[in-house]
Amino acid sequence: MSGQRSKAATCSINTIVFDIGWVLVHLAPQRLLETLRASGADVESLHDVTSRIALTEHESGRLDGEGLLSELQRLAPQPIAREALALAWMDMFEPQEGMLQLIDQLRLSHRVFLLSNIGDLHWGALRQRWALHERADDVITSFEAGVMKPDAGIYDIAEVRCRLIPQETVFIDDLPQNIAAAGARGWQGIVHESEHATREALTGLGLFN
Repeated sequence: MSGQRSKAATCSINTIVFDIGWVLVHLAPQRLLETLRASGADVESLHDVTSRIALTEHESGRLDGEGLLSELQRLAPQPIAREALALAWMDMFEPQEGMLQLIDQLRLSHRVFLLSNIGDLHWGALRQRWALHERADDVITSFEAGVMKPDAGIYDIAEVRCRLIPQETVFIDDLPQNIAAAGARGWQGIVHESEHATREALTGLGLFN
């Protein structure tokens, strides 16, 4: 069901937590794939790339951006200029303007936070190009937290650092398992499928008239 909520609202919502990837931005990896293919890498999709590198280590903060670039270089049998590869890795975001406008609208009357599985290179690009950190009250990134969704640890960090009251918090994420993990802690949850469906779900929680 589009914009499905994890459970019915039992009290008013004053805090909204957004995932980033496939919620606020979509991924368009064409430049990365073309860069790797030009050096002989056999990759047809982003999954072909991420399944063959230590992405979990990177997004958990145990492998920095330089280490990730080394992993990407090893996918190709021919040399790749490191700078070109870095630019290709960071140039894969398509901002979802409607969702960014939604954040700006909600922030006028609610507390808004970001909670994302992401590495230092991607987060640096999102900060520099679209200033996502300025559109929320705070940002919890997995590479800084040292733990990734759906592990309970990252939700615990968010609750403490952002002073969240679970029953008054709604989490918007594209992955059901991440919503389920938040729901186990008492958060409300919306599985994001589209801007329209998410707006409808938020309306059902009483956030809009």
